[in-house]
Amino acid sequence: MVDFRPVAYVIGRILIVLAILMLAPAIVDWRAGLANGFAFLASAALTGVTGVALALSTGNALGRALDTRQAYLLTAGIWFAVPFFGALPFWIGAPGLSLQLAYFEAVSGITTTGSSVISGLADLPRGMILWRGMLNWLGGLGIAFIAMIFLPLMRIGGMQFFRTEGFDTFGKVLPRATDIAQQLLIVYLVLSVATMTVYAILGMPAFDAVVHGMATVATGGFSSKDDSFTGYSAAIQYASALFMFLASLPYIRFVQLLNGSVLPLWQDSQIRAYARWLAMAVVSVALWRIWTTNTGMEEAFRQSLFNLTSIMSSTGFGTASFTGWGGFMLVVAFVIGVIGACSGSSAAGLSVFRVQLVIAVLKREVRRIGNPSTIDPIRYQGRVVEEDVLNALILFVSSFILILGVMSVAMTLMGVDTVSAVFAVWTSLGNIGFGFGPLVERTGTFIDFPPGAIAIMTLCMILGRLGLLAILVMVLPSFWRR
Repeated sequence: MVDFRPVAYVIGRILIVLAILMLAPAIVDWRAGLANGFAFLASAALTGVTGVALALSTGNALGRALDTRQAYLLTAGIWFAVPFFGALPFWIGAPGLSLQLAYFEAVSGITTTGSSVISGLADLPRGMILWRGMLNWLGGLGIAFIAMIFLPLMRIGGMQFFRTEGFDTFGKVLPRATDIAQQLLIVYLVLSVATMTVYAILGMPAFDAVVHGMATVATGGFSSKDDSFTGYSAAIQYASALFMFLASLPYIRFVQLLNGSVLPLWQDSQIRAYARWLAMAVVSVALWRIWTTNTGMEEAFRQSLFNLTSIMSSTGFGTASFTGWGGFMLVVAFVIGVIGACSGSSAAGLSVFRVQLVIAVLKREVRRIGNPSTIDPIRYQGRVVEEDVLNALILFVSSFILILGVMSVAMTLMGVDTVSAVFAVWTSLGNIGFGFGPLVERTGTFIDFPPGAIAIMTLCMILGRLGLLAILVMVLPSFWRR
């Protein structure tokens, strides 16, 4: 029998923090003389009361360590339940969305997807714009903790490979997970402040710098403007590309850097492959743009760098012209969006680590055709990758591709055209935030999608954020019988 009390207690504490944080956008709207501040106050009250009730009623579970099943339940509970309370301001206050659309917006924010059903951001109260950025930032921070602490324990998609690196190797310096969490928070705060400061220095208005800074570090993509980064200078776009790249690197490397160890960041083969594949995508699309259009070299390179970094890092910022490039760009964007960035960061997709291992497995199987009796272990950064890791990896990749196909077909059955359907599932499952296709063109958002399609996208965002298997494993009766 699963003891739900530790899980409920943690979620209760998270809801209390969420309620307190809702007061910040409430104050912003009150200072502007807007009644929307009361929507945040009402949302904070509902969230806080629920959180206190959960924490008090399950406080007797305090001090008990989580087992693997509870870790699964906690991660699923966070990404299903917390967005419901994060959605309350969108439902109670401006823009007055339906509960389904409000939940979609909150899920998109907390999973750091960046897809939206709100058009006319200029008409929203500033407190609501700030809240969207805060949801991104809080989601990115939560994902960072889960990526470093829970996912290796849960053995999701080969992530157990990082368990030794995260705790055994690191244990001599940081013997407890709480020590890692504290230093991770420092890294996250430093990156956030640095990003906001650079944006402001380069000419971005202070409020926009704060919102975009939070979304950048979280690889979230919620912007304060409908046209995202279109109106900002070239310098700001270059700076954003740099910070999106940094934010999609493994957090454990920054923690090690904070402790004076530079070599792990420099020698990480995942980071090197990520930089190499992204560079190949940027250069190829930039050259294609120069060859097929009258676009100048600097502009083609900058726009390709900014938008493709945004896609591969699963951030979701964009420039207005990018979605209309079509052809070769769409193929490149689709591939790097599926690959994603680095494991152990807030970025999503398959992850470079998993793709590297898939390629290594394919090469091994080709070699075995000629010499079946050869013992040929897979190695990653000098360490032998165990077969159980590879099995989890193959299961994860297969599940990702299968769900991408099944959900795309399901979207077309809802009346969505094929291009819009495929890219809607692609952007949701990969937590990318970009939209392509006829249904997105009118507003640049997903507001024109039917309710059934919105529900599919919402589920895909959560599946993509949790690594698929964290949800699928809980459907099995054996999970509850253990």
